[in-house]
Amino acid sequence: MSDAARRAAEGAARTAYGRLLAMLVARSRDIAAAEDALAEALAAALATWPARGVPDNPDAWLFTAARRSLGAVRARGRTADAGEPTLALLDDERAAAGEVPFGDERLKLLFVCTHPAIDPAVQAPLMLQTVLGLDADRIAARFLVSPAAMGQRLVRAKRRIRETGIAFVIPDADRLHDRVAAVLAAIYAAYGSAHDDGDGGGSDLGEEAIWLARLVRELLPEEPEADGLLALMLFCEARRPARRDAGGNYVPLGEQDWQRWQRAPFLEAEGLLRAAARHGRPGRFQIEAAIQSLHAQGVITGAANPAALTALYDLLIAVAPTIGARIGRAAARAAIDPAAALADLDSLAPRCAAHQPWWATRAHVLALAGDSAGARAAATTAAGLATDRAVRDWLLARYGGGG
Repeated sequence: MSDAARRAAEGAARTAYGRLLAMLVARSRDIAAAEDALAEALAAALATWPARGVPDNPDAWLFTAARRSLGAVRARGRTADAGEPTLALLDDERAAAGEVPFGDERLKLLFVCTHPAIDPAVQAPLMLQTVLGLDADRIAARFLVSPAAMGQRLVRAKRRIRETGIAFVIPDADRLHDRVAAVLAAIYAAYGSAHDDGDGGGSDLGEEAIWLARLVRELLPEEPEADGLLALMLFCEARRPARRDAGGNYVPLGEQDWQRWQRAPFLEAEGLLRAAARHGRPGRFQIEAAIQSLHAQGVITGAANPAALTALYDLLIAVAPTIGARIGRAAARAAIDPAAALADLDSLAPRCAAHQPWWATRAHVLALAGDSAGARAAATTAAGLATDRAVRDWLLARYGGGG
């Protein structure tokens, strides 16, 4: 098998998985069957592209092959009386043009995953897998559960969608706002996963998350949380060039050269945050974006404001008491009262044994408290859990860990 063909197939799978799957599910209403069909198409690409050459439009090739596979499965499994959807699918396959009409099908799939019939605890993980292509292991790590448990939850959710016949549509206006919070949470989790891998929005997954956030904002122009989410991600995106120095070493936010930040996304984020505030309906993502804005002001002016940060985290915990929010509050509070911050972290310990940000924050707090040995041990654990080698090296260098 040629390396070029393999790279082309793997690249198409990485960058277009969610778009392709959403189009297939739009017709089949069966996520598991669509996933199987797309997997067969990818296998066929690996088998045929080396001999025949990589097609001009790999995404369209995969889409057509997957529709053919899905249509064949439906044809075998349905009676003649129920054959119309299959015939329509096969007609589409024969008439397929060179470009794949993705449109907003991914957004529809996002809302399918937030249907009231789906367990709220699995809605965000389901969206991450089906729309953005994360595997169960990666999703499980973000939600602090075992991969086996997460895999079972995802299988049950897909079965539930198929058995209940959930409509593949964007909800009516009177139901739309009730379900958008879960959609925004999944988009942010996807961006966070890309950011944790080292390049943030510069990765395919991060770019997809920002694109989806813009799509939600267009759909819901009066939803301030959509503005807040996009602002939050753009603050992170703006800082991406400064997260590494000239030698490729990790640079924490407080030590970054703010003049290396990207001006356009930073200014857009500030504008979105102001626009959201005018609605007078603060929410999780608006508060998180405000926290990022305050961090940025501290870097630019050289004057951090831990009291204001702690107050913002208190607001955030009041509306969204997540593990991440509680860890962030402990980090902000540490500059004022390290002992209280350490107590806050200790209260989270049972849930954070394998959570890298908790260990990294613990190293920071222990160092401020004067416990260098404890900081070194926590940093060593955090480094072992880090997926970004540059972050791992920085932790070990900063706190003297690793031996």
